[in-house]
Amino acid sequence: MAWRLRGAISNLRYTTRNEANRLRSLQAALDRPTATHAALIPIKKSQQWWDLAQDERREIFEETSKHTTIGMHYLPAIARRLHHSRDLREPFDFLTWFEFAPEHEADFEALLSNLRATREWTFVEREVDIRLTRD
Repeated sequence: MAWRLRGAISNLRYTTRNEANRLRSLQAALDRPTATHAALIPIKKSQQWWDLAQDERREIFEETSKHTTIGMHYLPAIARRLHHSRDLREPFDFLTWFEFAPEHEADFEALLSNLRATREWTFVEREVDIRLTRD
């Protein structure tokens, strides 16, 4: 059996202009020589999530769960890229890719722990946490 994951980079769906500008100013580039650790975490959210209106998802995503705020706390040490898969009829809705240096592994674990403790995460039906390292 083989896995094939597909996703597309898209616009930021739940961020305001100020949040997007701040993310862009703090976000580190991918493929930095020092970022030898990576994680690919495909995520599938429940139908209940998708049945919510866009403004309701934004309310849970940022106003309640502080998803962007949590993520910004770990920038630029942890670089990330989100790929959307739902509209491609893939088994996961999002493919989340992270890169970081070995000395930031504890920060990455804290990031995941903080995100998984939010109300938003109650809508996650499935996730797969795939870790990679390079020499």
